[in-house]
Amino acid sequence: MMLDYPALAAVAAVMREGSFERAAERLGVTPSAISQRVKALEERLGTILVVRGQPCTATSLGRRLCAHVDQVQLLEADLASSLYGAETPVTLKVAVNSDSMASWFPEAAAEFARNSGCMLEFILEDEAHTADRLRSGEVVAAVSADPSAVQGCRTIELGEIDYLACSSPAFIARHFPDGVTAQALNQAPCLRFDRRDGLQARWARERHGIDLDPPTHWVPSTLGFLHFALEGMAWGMQPVVLARGPIERGQLAELSPSTSIRVTLYWTVARLQASALKTLTDAVRRVARSRLIQPD
Repeated sequence: MMLDYPALAAVAAVMREGSFERAAERLGVTPSAISQRVKALEERLGTILVVRGQPCTATSLGRRLCAHVDQVQLLEADLASSLYGAETPVTLKVAVNSDSMASWFPEAAAEFARNSGCMLEFILEDEAHTADRLRSGEVVAAVSADPSAVQGCRTIELGEIDYLACSSPAFIARHFPDGVTAQALNQAPCLRFDRRDGLQARWARERHGIDLDPPTHWVPSTLGFLHFALEGMAWGMQPVVLARGPIERGQLAELSPSTSIRVTLYWTVARLQASALKTLTDAVRRVARSRLIQPD
């Protein structure tokens, strides 16, 4: 069955813009035309692609078709450059964990933007789950802590990030006067990024043999994580690259010295022969080599 690309473009525009009206503005047609294209494609396929709402969302098949449209646009950009001598700007969707976005990844993104002229759209996700965004077709590449193979993609080891269990010296003196014990660790307020953030529990288990179940502040922001620890609100696992300065200035301290844990990061990228993806991969690998810990 041949795909109806104007209709696919309408579905993809609705997903990007969140509504039929804004999709119509983006494509320069009427909202009625967008609605008719989407409805005709759904009827042809015999399934719903767009869940109408505020904003509109895609079904599983809708996401896969939108991913296909994004990949076709990447390849068409290369073709346009060869035929007409000018590149057509495209947008690459990438899933990145918050800690990488707050530390090393912007350097790679800026290098890519300068060298390609392309745009980037980021989806923030826990590093243990960014690869799921690739599997669902939402993105063409991801920074991930998951080395598992993703169909149609290749996975490249980037390097490692060290994390330290930190809070303000006053917080540690108040909650851990006798050091890190099971009782103290489960009574002291803890920070977690979201429900899938397991770094604090991993540190307690691997470094102290303690099952962690403390009162928890939920803070879905890397900088918020750091600032709340600086204010003595709770303790949490901080990337060394962000914690080093405050520790040297005496604003932060480790709950127990020399008990860091390490997270290995991978770059998982779609196997498309698109120059933009190669340029992005080259930039990510170069910056990672200089900013992340490289295995011996």
